[in-house]
Amino acid sequence: MIFKPHPLSTSQLPAPELEEDRKSCRKVGPCGIGKKAIYLNSFYVDRCYYIPFTAVRRVFKRVAMSKGGFSGKGMFASIPYLVVEYDDGQQKQCNFKYENQVDDLLKLLSAEQPQIRLLSETAEAKLEKQKAEKERELRSRPEITTQSQKEVAKLQRAIDYLDQKPQLSENLSRAAGRRRTYQCTSPSYRWVAMAITMLGFVAVAAGIYSFIVHNDFAVYFLLFGIAAVFTFAGFSVLPTARNNRKAIMSQDEQARKQMEDYVKGYPDFPVPARYAHPTVLKRMQRVIEQGRAEEKGQALEIVKEDLKALNSDVKVSQEEYDEVVAIKPMFLNAMYQ
Repeated sequence: MIFKPHPLSTSQLPAPELEEDRKSCRKVGPCGIGKKAIYLNSFYVDRCYYIPFTAVRRVFKRVAMSKGGFSGKGMFASIPYLVVEYDDGQQKQCNFKYENQVDDLLKLLSAEQPQIRLLSETAEAKLEKQKAEKERELRSRPEITTQSQKEVAKLQRAIDYLDQKPQLSENLSRAAGRRRTYQCTSPSYRWVAMAITMLGFVAVAAGIYSFIVHNDFAVYFLLFGIAAVFTFAGFSVLPTARNNRKAIMSQDEQARKQMEDYVKGYPDFPVPARYAHPTVLKRMQRVIEQGRAEEKGQALEIVKEDLKALNSDVKVSQEEYDEVVAIKPMFLNAMYQ
């Protein structure tokens, strides 16, 4: 290997095993999952560290967010991280650009290394508390009518239908999220990115000039290092073949079209195709089971009102956060129509 990953834990893999494992690791965002180790990123370099699974205690998601988890524009303003706890409690925090990549990595890790805990100790304690509260809430629910029970059953059949092709719902959610994020991003950020990228090119030119005139070697490393930092930082924000208005809008339209074609095969699907996500239907089920609605139309309207009511003063659980992140962009893009 030209660039050998650096071990963070006290335990290490033998060089031949590390090389083979690193080559075969499955990349998820800036990190990766091998058969014997997890590969982690620094701020700028992907998969430059590793920790053998034998040293890993926990791997979990951490989200930095504004108060209550929302910005003033009705979107979650969040920065996702992957946290790996290893050895005697040390932690390595890895920044990700997209939260769904953290979720994908945890899902892959759960399948391949089921012995590793995927929640922090604090989250586990909160989860136990939430389970107890949910049990109390279930016991306090009123008895619903026979018609309401039929509506819940209809929604469950629709959920089962969507679960036959989960990728369609995931694509719908992700495309809507990217569209909303792009629309809420100030154009001035792209000008700043352009300026940062230009600084990177200037540093490259200065480094080449210093090399030609035989300046001190330290200058080369400094200038080329600055060039790399500025260039990579700028490119991450600048429009690209996949990160521009046309591509993002096209992906969203394609995801909705694919879902529309799929739900045509289900007579009287309970929600419009633009909202066809299992989480939407599950929230509708809860609304009916809580006695707040008796049929699917009313339930959908109440789900919309619940999402609208979430603002900067509302604090939510991790479960609620995950649900809202998945579906709220779809409603925002459609203006709750």
